[in-house]
Amino acid sequence: MEQKQHIHCLVDTCHYWGEGNRCQAREIMVTSDSFGASQPDEVDARQAKTLDPTPADSCMETCCKTFVSKKGYTKVDGVRRMS
Repeated sequence: MEQKQHIHCLVDTCHYWGEGNRCQAREIMVTSDSFGASQPDEVDARQAKTLDPTPADSCMETCCKTFVSKKGYTKVDGVRRMS
């Protein structure tokens, strides 16, 4: 049975942010801050199955690696965004 989830995000400067504070990304990746900070933007949900789990002791030690700014062009997920 497919699980339908709603990911809520308050970061309205993200390309995937949608009305009602809903994330519109098909996949998201949440990891530890230390791992997120050590990886380039291209390391995201597409690689999640091949990566090792990252420990965290609180929500303050985690980050969404799916964030992409609404501005400009990025090669993350291959989508061209208009400025």
